[in-house]
Amino acid sequence: MSDTLTYSYFPGCTLKNKAIELDVYARESAKALGFELDEIQDWQCCGGVYPMASDEIAPKLSSVRALADARDHGQDLVTLCSACYNVLKQTNHAMTTDENMILRANNYLKADEIEYHGEAKVLHFLEVLRDVVGWDKVKAAVKNPLKGKKIGAYYGCLLLRPGKVLQFDDPENPQILEDFIKALGATPVIYAQRNECCGAYAMLEDKSIPENRTKAIITNAQDFGAELLVTSCPLCRYNLIKNQKNTKLDVVYFSELLAEALGVKESALSLIKEEKLA
Repeated sequence: MSDTLTYSYFPGCTLKNKAIELDVYARESAKALGFELDEIQDWQCCGGVYPMASDEIAPKLSSVRALADARDHGQDLVTLCSACYNVLKQTNHAMTTDENMILRANNYLKADEIEYHGEAKVLHFLEVLRDVVGWDKVKAAVKNPLKGKKIGAYYGCLLLRPGKVLQFDDPENPQILEDFIKALGATPVIYAQRNECCGAYAMLEDKSIPENRTKAIITNAQDFGAELLVTSCPLCRYNLIKNQKNTKLDVVYFSELLAEALGVKESALSLIKEEKLA
């Protein structure tokens, strides 16, 4: 890309503490690929889960404010976290289709002189790579091809469902992460559990659910030859690592692989250390 594109950027809470790596590797990779992530000022937590109750308006207002801010800057809104993406995308959809939510949310936001009707576009970082940069340009920018690595994509729930609203990829047979892996020079491993829930949200109710789900995912990935799993969800990564018992399959953020392949991982690591010490 000849001109630098700038996107409004919603990092979300986890990327400012436990998932700093996901954030910094992506920022540095974006620069190498010719676009920038301009963090929204004074953003607030999206809540992590999209409230299903139709009368739950207040928890969605932080997302509406972020969306309105992106619109006011004339930019698409980009996020990295699967949970943030899910909440922002569903909120944006509701602000174009749900008259009750549109009315009540805008009534709340009148005090801030904000009115919003779904004008912004929400993109996951991976969608920018696929739909704007293009896999051919990603491949051309690779300095350190990840040849020989057999990598399994782990999508989980939040990138794919509800499919008609998110429209991120085919929820039953996604390929965006596999195309990403191929663009970096590695070999994607297709396994049955890649788009199944890891059970993380059931942890507080019944620990055996995520433990059993993790075992099924990890075992299935290894049976098909995966040497590594890649994800964009901090909660999935935590769950998949924490609940491994008799297996040891590393799970990393997709942005770390991207930074490694683009040759910016070392500079990103320095920034990560600085942020952790700050």
